[in-house]
Amino acid sequence: MNPLQAQELVIDIPGRDDGEALNFSVQPGQIWGVLGPNGAGKTTLLHTLAGLLEPRQGAVFLGENSLNELKRRQISRQLGLVFQDRQDGFPATVLETALIGRHPWLSPWQMETGADERIARRALEQLDVAHLSDRLVNTLSGGERQRVAIATVLTQAPDTWLLDEPTNHLDLHHQVSVLQLLTEQARAGRSVFMCLHDLNLAARWCDHLLLLFPNGEACWGPAKRMLVPAALERLYDQELLTVEVDGAPLFVPVKH
Repeated sequence: MNPLQAQELVIDIPGRDDGEALNFSVQPGQIWGVLGPNGAGKTTLLHTLAGLLEPRQGAVFLGENSLNELKRRQISRQLGLVFQDRQDGFPATVLETALIGRHPWLSPWQMETGADERIARRALEQLDVAHLSDRLVNTLSGGERQRVAIATVLTQAPDTWLLDEPTNHLDLHHQVSVLQLLTEQARAGRSVFMCLHDLNLAARWCDHLLLLFPNGEACWGPAKRMLVPAALERLYDQELLTVEVDGAPLFVPVKH
């Protein structure tokens, strides 16, 4: 499994001319969390890493190959992306949507096989949406649609997961189950790179963090080194209290 690497990468954010060059490597087995306030560039970074946006400078590599050197099908076999917002272009059932994850592995005009369907149904079971298989996706709640989107990437079986707010719309139980599933993916040798708004989820589940500041500054490294109250308070422009629960830090905003 190939690492995902940013080399001298400057993301292109409209209206902002500056930005620190990013040089990091997401290794197999790691779980990265991207933290930052609204407008800092978290989604732009994720889409740049996926090859959907051109960087202002630098390049993204999968192993030794730049994304620009790879065909889209090759990229799709290695990278899976869960968007923050989705538009349903045409009516499709939950099962049909999950089966889209198998398309990178099929030749042009090839139909999904029984094995592909079994993979998709198993993914739906893992995300607790198998009972919705015959429902149209556009009739689901926000949380159900989010779980279907994650099940679709699970069906895709990429080496690297890129997720934009994966716990968005999810209740507490499903937040935990999704993060446990991502942890299992990392333990199996895959890598996870996700944007999060919840600082405490990042502190509890991520082993590496990337902090994006609204002025273009950035820093990254092991989570224990990044979870410095002074840096986090500057990141969010918010005073924090820190306590420890089950060996992990818990950050509470100070009410004035």
